[in-house]
Amino acid sequence: MAHINGTVLKRMILNASAAVENNKQKINELNVFPVPDGDTGTNMFLTLSAAVRELSGVTSDNAGEVADTVGKAMVRGARGNSGVILSLLFRGFAKHIKDMSEIDGAVFAAAMRNGVDTAYKAIMKPSEGTILTVSRVSSEQALLAAEKDHDPEHVLNEMLISAKSALSETVNQNPVLQKANVIDAGGMGFCVILDAMLRALRGEDIASSSGSVGGTLSAADFSEFSSEDIKYAYCTEFIVNIDKKNKSSNAASYDKLRAVLDSIGDSLVFVEDEDVIKIHVHTNSPGKALEEGLKYGYLTSIKIENMREQHTEKVIITGKDPVRPGERVIAKPEKKYGIVVVCSGNGISAVFRDIGADQIVEGGQTMNPSTEDILRAIDATPAEIVLVFPNNKNIIMAAEQCIAMSEKTVVVIPTRTVPQGITALLNFDPDLEISQNREIMLDAVSKVRTGQVTYASRDSLFDGKRIKQGEYLGIIDGELITNNKLL
Repeated sequence: MAHINGTVLKRMILNASAAVENNKQKINELNVFPVPDGDTGTNMFLTLSAAVRELSGVTSDNAGEVADTVGKAMVRGARGNSGVILSLLFRGFAKHIKDMSEIDGAVFAAAMRNGVDTAYKAIMKPSEGTILTVSRVSSEQALLAAEKDHDPEHVLNEMLISAKSALSETVNQNPVLQKANVIDAGGMGFCVILDAMLRALRGEDIASSSGSVGGTLSAADFSEFSSEDIKYAYCTEFIVNIDKKNKSSNAASYDKLRAVLDSIGDSLVFVEDEDVIKIHVHTNSPGKALEEGLKYGYLTSIKIENMREQHTEKVIITGKDPVRPGERVIAKPEKKYGIVVVCSGNGISAVFRDIGADQIVEGGQTMNPSTEDILRAIDATPAEIVLVFPNNKNIIMAAEQCIAMSEKTVVVIPTRTVPQGITALLNFDPDLEISQNREIMLDAVSKVRTGQVTYASRDSLFDGKRIKQGEYLGIIDGELITNNKLL
């Protein structure tokens, strides 16, 4: 096949999604970085699924148009760190071929490399031995392969061979992976994607119910990890709303901000987006990070989480006026404040509706809603200012992405549990300004203690206690209180 047009590219994406779905559990079992939560495969699949949904309505044979649809959909549907990185890879790919109706192997290689550059630019301190390493090394090989032969199948085959080789080295490049004696989960997912795309070029379609891609892998030994393995305790995220009147606010000064943040932590993601700068950093000095950000404008969407406390349902939008999946309805404001809540189950949903929720996004621990799921609920809320209560630590980031995407003013109250969400909403006063409400609600949330009963999904070491798969766990505010085979 000499060229890839829109139809072929669409088939490649469909194959990739099906292959990751088939292998997501295997990928999940490898995940040990940056926090041992085991959801990399699921997040990569759901991010790809967002693209598949959008492609169902695309009839164009133009490669650039198909890629643009994929890139935008994945950014909106990205879930978790792995999903965000994957979306950046495809967004960069799409930008490179934006005006091209078809591409050959050389352009494909260059586009993949642009995707890698896009991801590296957003993540200021990339860790070696991750999906970033695998994608970078393999894209470099793709460029070399394209110098000899522009055939897309040849280029992608060489890229896959290189990716598999790079993947096997990740265990030696990352101390966390070396400790568990496993390869990188995100890198494995990337190899699955390349394999599926190559098979599409060869005319092979992958059904989502088919067997796995690749050989047997050993699962990560989570018993080797504890909270003490986390060097920087606080996951700190915020948005700097740039003060254009400040003469010091320019590209050069932003580099200084990057440097300061980089010096006080790791896992820095620094994204400039028109009038805002989105920042994510792991640090032991969250106050210092916020103080530096304030020099460039006012801060919103502030989230600080203690990762040492972190530990790891089908998503639909429901509410008083249900929103169908894929549909965005921009409701005209009928009041000042509106409430969007993420929770699971009819009983809890009824409680939230009784205390003021306008829209319920169904989701929780086992299935996190995407940015677009939450965005649809926000847009369907007839209010000027929409408050969002994620009620789960793994949903807060997706909720915060809506701030820049919605036409409404969005304020995320970073509730980590359902009891916190209920408490916060009970302390909400529609007669107060949003800044006052936020302060009052956060203060109330800080006083909530949450107890949970769950079960262990795998053998692990939790708070110094060895846990067997299937045991029942009693947890209070992230601290394991008891574990037993009997409930």
